[in-house]
Amino acid sequence: MTATQPSAPARSADPGAARAVLTQGAGPTAAAASPHVRLRPLPFAATVLSEEGELGRWQALNRSATLPHLVANLESSGALDNLRRVAGRHDGPFRGFNFADSDVHKSLEAIAWEAGRRPDGQDWEGFTRDVVELLAAAQDDDGYLDSHYQEPPAAPGESATRADRRWTDLRWGHELYVLGHLVQAAVARTRTTGRTDLLDVARRFADHAVRRFGPGGVDGYCGHPEVETALVELYRLTGERAYLDLAQRMVDARGSGLLGAGPFEPAYHQDHAPVRAVTEATGHAVRQLYLAAGVADLVAETGEQALLDALVRLWDSAQGTKAYVTGGLGARHKDESFGDAYELPPDRAYAETCAAIASLQWAWRMLLLTGEGRYADEMERTLHNAVAASTSVDGTHFFYSNPLQVRTGHDGSSEYSASTRLPWFACACCPPNLARLVASLHAYVATRDERGVQLHLYADGTVTLPADDGDVRLRVTSAYPWDGRVTVDVLEGDGELALRVPGWVLPGGAVLRVDGVELTVDVAAVHASGGYVRVAPGARRVELDLAMPPVAVRAHPRVDAVRGCVALRRGPVVFCLEQADLPAGVVLEDVRLAAGARLDVGPPDPAIGAPVTIEAEGVHVPAAAGMLAVVGAGEVPPAAGGAVGPDLGDPDAPLAPLRLRAVPYHRWANRDEGAMRVWVPVQGWAP
Repeated sequence: MTATQPSAPARSADPGAARAVLTQGAGPTAAAASPHVRLRPLPFAATVLSEEGELGRWQALNRSATLPHLVANLESSGALDNLRRVAGRHDGPFRGFNFADSDVHKSLEAIAWEAGRRPDGQDWEGFTRDVVELLAAAQDDDGYLDSHYQEPPAAPGESATRADRRWTDLRWGHELYVLGHLVQAAVARTRTTGRTDLLDVARRFADHAVRRFGPGGVDGYCGHPEVETALVELYRLTGERAYLDLAQRMVDARGSGLLGAGPFEPAYHQDHAPVRAVTEATGHAVRQLYLAAGVADLVAETGEQALLDALVRLWDSAQGTKAYVTGGLGARHKDESFGDAYELPPDRAYAETCAAIASLQWAWRMLLLTGEGRYADEMERTLHNAVAASTSVDGTHFFYSNPLQVRTGHDGSSEYSASTRLPWFACACCPPNLARLVASLHAYVATRDERGVQLHLYADGTVTLPADDGDVRLRVTSAYPWDGRVTVDVLEGDGELALRVPGWVLPGGAVLRVDGVELTVDVAAVHASGGYVRVAPGARRVELDLAMPPVAVRAHPRVDAVRGCVALRRGPVVFCLEQADLPAGVVLEDVRLAAGARLDVGPPDPAIGAPVTIEAEGVHVPAAAGMLAVVGAGEVPPAAGGAVGPDLGDPDAPLAPLRLRAVPYHRWANRDEGAMRVWVPVQGWAP
């Protein structure tokens, strides 16, 4: 530990201190008292999800399987030993990536949210206290805490002073990123349990950062954005203005080139342009999305229109031109980055799990800022596809990247392009990130404003607000996303009730009944006016029926990689074909959907947790030999196949009818390892 204790920053008398009490008992985003939001998050305990529903079951699996798995792997990966080494309790080498401490912090956050979700079952309280004590023992006297940089240099001739290694590489060091996750864990623990032991540790590190990078300190920001949203949340919890000001200072400085050059271009680190001047989503996807979430948090506190305008431009770029049908983001394995507009190859999709989580977090904040249903639509799509696909049905195996196609014979041995889920990763950012999201899922279901309550994500459960927050009690009954009926019984309260009509609902596909009286829903008009049907105060039972026919969707014509293909979707859930459902000898790449085929709802597959499948007629088109075939001599052929037969198939092989079954994309790879595809060619369409 360092020998001196610099003075802590002076505690401000900011009005935020008076507001801070309002964030006690809040969830991950305590914007209820923020002056520039249109919708207010509910208290963390307000929504309880039933384990009979899809999201409630997921939370139960997270508790019974994923959280114990995290705790075991924090030991086996060396993440805890790294901290023990700094505290003088372990003599082995540092193990893992330089940000391995963040795996510990995200796991602590997940445990904290679970403690708030199930206050009757504090299964990991002893573990948490032990780790908090370890963190305090490892922390330097000036508050610094990052075990990778606290380790003394080993090379001959290098200084053995720990402080010499700190803050020397903001581009790659991840020190502020580690601080951010420590702060978020501490905020979660304080809000859900009232305990401040971890908060004390986190604030010492945060105060250290304020002294170094705040007013009068050096200019700097992290090569991996994340600390910004954490600092805003720490301000919301404590009322200490210095944390908000530091987040603002870092956002203001970003894009000035302070991080230096190489080996990746500045856009990778989100250092290519000032935040207010950006025009498109670019660079490392997770960095871009975490930065956007942090900027949205700042806007909620400051109301700055220029930053909000930049966020809308980023959103239109990311979601309008660079998002996969599953909600996945990040088209390139190189740099784990966004590609060009409409560059969305299904088989080379990186679509990192952490990017999907960050996308949901950003969408939630945009929803709070604007009240627009399009942001909740994206939360839903991402949650039920890109996020859900990352975890196995047993809750202990995970995808790092999430392709939309795996080819026959693919070598899935790399953890970054695996064809099956793995129990852990060398870079283990995704599993604990998933756990902290799932443990807090219920906090994203509903909001309120001065008129009443809004339901954004449909899930079986209850919503209860105390008397000082409207005295509302709702019972939501639904098998969503497998069934489109949502029934809301208003047990107490008389405010307005707003229910989202998702963007995937077709014209004529929504029916609303209020106390048994059927009302007309003009779907197009609802979508044009923000995406919600609003029920006046006084209703006791509200039923919303959303028709969920299986549909085939086509990509934007500039997405060259999937021309001639469709994706199958029912409600918000995207489906895929798997090799496991094909007859022996049929290669998935040789399968087509029959043009004009009817899409039918198929039987469930309990083995993979799929209550619904989709069936359709297809054809088997055995591929011709050779890589190329001449299809026109002196002219472009009038039909897709030309003289050699449809879709360059073998002209001597008959087209064999085939009954195809598609399973939910988020359940793929829960059987035998093999080929998969979301985008399926249609027989006779131009390839």
